[in-house]
Amino acid sequence: MDLERFKTNIIPLRDKLFTTSLMLLGDKDDAEDSVQEALLKLWSIREKLDAYDNLGGFAMQTAKNIAIDKLRSRKMTVEPEDFYLGKSAHTPHSQMEEKESVELIRKIIDSLPQLQQRIILMRDVEGYELDEIAQIVGTQVSAVTMNLSRARKKVREKFLLINSYLQKSS
Repeated sequence: MDLERFKTNIIPLRDKLFTTSLMLLGDKDDAEDSVQEALLKLWSIREKLDAYDNLGGFAMQTAKNIAIDKLRSRKMTVEPEDFYLGKSAHTPHSQMEEKESVELIRKIIDSLPQLQQRIILMRDVEGYELDEIAQIVGTQVSAVTMNLSRARKKVREKFLLINSYLQKSS
């Protein structure tokens, strides 16, 4: 594909790519960067683009994949302390309660069997997909799903038990 065909077929899709990236990323600057990266990637493989029947669909999928990669990289840098656990106002008291809850959840996760620990952190903190986790830990997706379910159930039960005990004693 030459420059003129690229300008005619790909560049007009820029607004659609931006809208999709913005919906996924929620940030205009990140969406703009994502679209720019997608256009650069498409330009770098321009010789192969003629093989695709639906250039718009391929361009859209490329932009979506780049946006998803950005989301994954964001998730991997998020610490559990960054999660907002409640809908109450950010008073010093509520912030302290949130911090204590996060610490408690972290301790509960640390008490899980190692495989469940690894799976719940990979899925809920790092944002890995189930099939990716299965590949990494060397098991079936069904085993990952079962371990994740058991881990979440244990965390929920222990958290509620400890939380109700703490509320009764105060």
